[in-house]
Amino acid sequence: MALTLDAEVEVKSPADKFWVDLRESTTLFPKIFPDQYKSINVLEGDGKSPGSVRIFHYGEGSPLVKVSKEKIEEVDEANKFVMYSVIDGDLLKYYKNFKGTIKVVPKEEGSLVKWNCVFEKTSPEVPDPHVIKDFAIKNFVELDEFIRKEQH
Repeated sequence: MALTLDAEVEVKSPADKFWVDLRESTTLFPKIFPDQYKSINVLEGDGKSPGSVRIFHYGEGSPLVKVSKEKIEEVDEANKFVMYSVIDGDLLKYYKNFKGTIKVVPKEEGSLVKWNCVFEKTSPEVPDPHVIKDFAIKNFVELDEFIRKEQH
């Protein structure tokens, strides 16, 4: 049975800038979050468009997962929306399938970043992926801080 988990984070960065930097995560995240991302490599495609496959090697700051292969399923640049699925790696030891979405919504001041995942546990004892949700929230907050420092 598929389950869902949601998170919303308010950030001070404008939606356009936050989205652009989020989309540059392949090169940007290992540079600005070296404790969390050792490397992100594109295996297929350009790393941004549907069908692209990336492999993430996480650092010490990442709980639970050290390697994850993700496929970008859908991208809507106009609505600042991306959907991805985990197709290989540590997460699949705990979840039969795992799909995530990120949407950046402009606000009068700043943006609202919406994260969602749909998952199916490998067994009833497996906890909901709150550590993954918390990791995503932490990344959004830290990306916002990075963007705001850049602008000064």
